[in-house]
Amino acid sequence: MSTTDDSYVVPHNPSAAKQISLKEKWWHIMDTWKIGIIPLPLFLLSGALIAIDCLGGKLPSDIVVMVATLAFFGFACGEFGKRLPVVGKMGAAAICATFIPSALVYYGWLPDVVVESTTKFYKSTNILYLYICCIIVGSIMSMNRTTLIQGFLRIFFPMLCGEVVGMLVGMGVGIALGMEPFQIFFFLILPIMAGGVGEGAIPLSIGYATLLHMDQGVALGRVLPIVMLGSLTAIIIAGCLNQLGKRYPHLTGEGELMPDRGDKPQAQTLTTAFSGKADVTTIASGALLAVLLYMLGMLGHKLIGLPAPVGMLFIAVFIKLVHGVSPRLLEGSQVVYKFFQTSVTYPILFAVGVAITPWEELMHAFTLNNLLVIVSTVSALVATGFFVGKKIGMHPIDVAIVSCCQSGQGGTGDVAILTAGNRMTLMPFAQIATRIGGAINVSLALLVLGNFLV
Repeated sequence: MSTTDDSYVVPHNPSAAKQISLKEKWWHIMDTWKIGIIPLPLFLLSGALIAIDCLGGKLPSDIVVMVATLAFFGFACGEFGKRLPVVGKMGAAAICATFIPSALVYYGWLPDVVVESTTKFYKSTNILYLYICCIIVGSIMSMNRTTLIQGFLRIFFPMLCGEVVGMLVGMGVGIALGMEPFQIFFFLILPIMAGGVGEGAIPLSIGYATLLHMDQGVALGRVLPIVMLGSLTAIIIAGCLNQLGKRYPHLTGEGELMPDRGDKPQAQTLTTAFSGKADVTTIASGALLAVLLYMLGMLGHKLIGLPAPVGMLFIAVFIKLVHGVSPRLLEGSQVVYKFFQTSVTYPILFAVGVAITPWEELMHAFTLNNLLVIVSTVSALVATGFFVGKKIGMHPIDVAIVSCCQSGQGGTGDVAILTAGNRMTLMPFAQIATRIGGAINVSLALLVLGNFLV
């Protein structure tokens, strides 16, 4: 439970304390005692109301009830992770918000009505894509144009080097452990770098089912846990990188890939660009901008097959580069970004854990050999990104956190990794690493498998 002391100070003088009214004491509790962002009294009230609905046997899956439900459980899991000793500072909040719900579902400790309503809401609303589009558009609109151009042009080289080194190290470790090279590459290394579930694991399982003459369900059952373990490893590494940046500030730009060259002020991030003066209509326009750009991305997906988040990303970059929106609308987008970052991340991760993270499959893949190959692959990939990024004049820690996203569980993995690394402004680059990198890996691997190995 977090506390802040910016609104009220309770005097130590007993006579002065008597002058504080009951109303002010209540306000003090409301403003200083919180679970995540939720004032403690509201947190307790939401828990009581959810319990009443559960005892009644039905928890509505409409957005009103789900906002309270996801916020209650999401921030509770996140707060628990933050308060764990040692690992609490290494991304445990994001891990707990995702994997504790998955375990609770598997062991039957989460009420069935909560599971059913959360799953129905998550799958019927595609709330994750609303989250991602607001994060991507807001973070792009927050960037300095020069930084944006330089970052996009330079990030591909560390990513490519990281994938090559990661594959070589993973293969070497697997062979040293006596595993078959074919199994190491196609069922361990490739799923790690495939770009998640929808864009990676599922296309891989379809390709394997066709080319290897196996059932798609069996293929997906083997691939999916590796994707999740790779993402979990990346989350932990991102949290460690965040702590490394706090100890050695010269290695990080705190969300900026490119260092200040000295000829102009450091490229503005969200905190420096945000003035706090955007009115309600401007904020609403910023949200609508994100939604419309995502719809354009969906149209691009229908026409040329480019994933909608990637298409939206490119359109947003183009609009930013040509000054396509006014400064007021840019600030509205930034406020929307800040809202989703602080208020929606942990509820989203809870929904992901309940709806699409199978705990049993994750545990089945939790063998020593698999773990050694996965950890060595992801570590080599990230370390390569770190040193290559530093060599070409980028902030190494921020490049390394983007490299972590190459092993992420799609959009959900990017959210968890960047939350653990406290670098949500890197979401556009994370999407490139996950979506484009994953699509290239899957396409090339299936092409090689179909033409040379089968």
